[in-house]
Amino acid sequence: MNISDVSARSGLPAKTIRYYEDIGLVRPARGENGYRDFSDRDAHKLAFLARSRSLGFSIEECRTLLALYEDRERASADVKRVAEAHLVEIDRKVAELQAMRETLTTLVHRCHGDDRPDCPILTDLAGT
Repeated sequence: MNISDVSARSGLPAKTIRYYEDIGLVRPARGENGYRDFSDRDAHKLAFLARSRSLGFSIEECRTLLALYEDRERASADVKRVAEAHLVEIDRKVAELQAMRETLTTLVHRCHGDDRPDCPILTDLAGT
């Protein structure tokens, strides 16, 4: 199948598919005309990558997960280790976002939002 077909099947834009090919995540065959010829297996890998990326896994984590997926001798503990490490990172980001939200909420409540020039938001951003 061509890139537009595999794009429709995987839900990924053609540009992303080309990028994944450039970095070696997929290696479609090439026809005599030089065009990419994606197999069903390539489409499945791309859908796998799309789902992995939608869960926030990095490209390198996706590379690891894809290798584990293709390894029928894998230990599920190895897969779990990758997912647990990613979950720790998500929790860290959530805590960071919550702290940002609390700070900004406080600053917004402290700002009068009127015609006066003084603004606690700008004062905080300026570090003064």
